[in-house]
Amino acid sequence: MNDERWLEQLAEAADFDTGPPERAPARLKSQIYSALVSKQSQTGPLLSLAATKAAGSGLCVFEHGLASLSIGERMGSMNPCRVCHARVLAERLDHAPIFWPCCPYAEFHRSRG
Repeated sequence: MNDERWLEQLAEAADFDTGPPERAPARLKSQIYSALVSKQSQTGPLLSLAATKAAGSGLCVFEHGLASLSIGERMGSMNPCRVCHARVLAERLDHAPIFWPCCPYAEFHRSRG
């Protein structure tokens, strides 16, 4: 029996769940998001908070606070999520109690998946 036919038979015999696909846990989504933003910031500065807001993206309450301060462009292009307690909770809890608007970590946990 060739390998291709054997794999076809194996696939036919498998009992695949035909229900809806499982969603990634919010904790995993949070960890992936943090890793992607961290990797992105290694290649250069992130878009400043002012530019992010001007582009139509929402800012979380902490980003609003930073954006309203008179800080330099370099500080405004740093990732405030790295020091935010929401990131810490989101990466470690299955259902983190994060409720403020425009926080990506809160959105991952609101969708419960």
